[in-house]
Amino acid sequence: MTVTIPARGADMLPLDSILDGDCIEMMSALPEASVDLIFADPPYNLQLKGELHRPDNTRVDAVDDAWDQFDSLKAYDAFTSAWLAAARRLLKPHGAIWVIGSYHNIYRVGSALQDQGFWLLNDVIWRKSNPMPNFRGKRLTNAHETMIWASKSEGAKYTFNYEALKELNEGIQMRSDWVLPICSGHERLKDETGEKAHPTQKPEALLHRILIGTTNPGDVVLDPFFGTGTTGAVAKLLGRRYIGIEREEAYRKVAAQRLGQVRPLEGAALQTTTSKRAAPRVAFGQLVERGLLRPGEVLVNPRGQAAKVRVDGSLVTGDHRGSIHQVGAALENAPSCNGWTYWQFRRDGQLIPIDVLRQQIRAEMDD
Repeated sequence: MTVTIPARGADMLPLDSILDGDCIEMMSALPEASVDLIFADPPYNLQLKGELHRPDNTRVDAVDDAWDQFDSLKAYDAFTSAWLAAARRLLKPHGAIWVIGSYHNIYRVGSALQDQGFWLLNDVIWRKSNPMPNFRGKRLTNAHETMIWASKSEGAKYTFNYEALKELNEGIQMRSDWVLPICSGHERLKDETGEKAHPTQKPEALLHRILIGTTNPGDVVLDPFFGTGTTGAVAKLLGRRYIGIEREEAYRKVAAQRLGQVRPLEGAALQTTTSKRAAPRVAFGQLVERGLLRPGEVLVNPRGQAAKVRVDGSLVTGDHRGSIHQVGAALENAPSCNGWTYWQFRRDGQLIPIDVLRQQIRAEMDD
């Protein structure tokens, strides 16, 4: 769906649509502080001089489109500052932005981000597992691009799904160097003539990692340089809302067709691993208040020692009184104890960890 915003300051967000027009003008017409995340793949200003050929003399389909050409570095810097200012106005107070670039532009973009008041969180190296060779043999093979992740301001409580990214990485903490292939094969979109629909189409795997790690279902994701719609396609699949801005009609057409074929995931498929610290806090006393455990009921530790539940949610055994953690630590003669995994209660002849009851209450909170 392609939409043109009729007036500046419209109250309603044009969710799940592609806006036709200049990114700065379109962003300026959207409501302030209305977007959770921005992913931007701006022109790289490659400054190519002449055509590039392979050793067999075939021409390389390089980025030589008008949208990537600027009269000077000063003109490029002015453009960068303008679109970043418009983008920052759209972000919610705890929103964040990702910007991707190459050595041609990313350092200038990084400086502009700081000048605009963004707070840099990470730079991420996307190392391409299948980069294009350096045909002239005069430089190193350019095998990576750099992404900058920044919050709207210092101290912003940006979204970071640490545990979900850790699961994506086989249980290992996600690093800032990502090895992923460039678009090729069936993922590379083609136009009506069979040529590449866009010269710098990004792989869906890259956006999948970004959106899983730094957004939640229902969040609004804006891409001011939408191209063929990779950001929108992944956002739609993952249950996020998207807004794309693209001034080139040919790209909008391809993106709209692509988005029409995406079927969003639902239900349990959208759930990700969450941090234990992020889970709602449940006091042991709530189990007593709710009747899940009764005052006077006996809890048992791994060594078979017993403690009674009191009406205020504390435990008592022998000379020890206190919380489930304090009494457990006293019995173990230890400085601390996780009472949730230490104590068990008996039901139908079976010993069950009290943490099962805590998870039951948490599940009700999520409903």
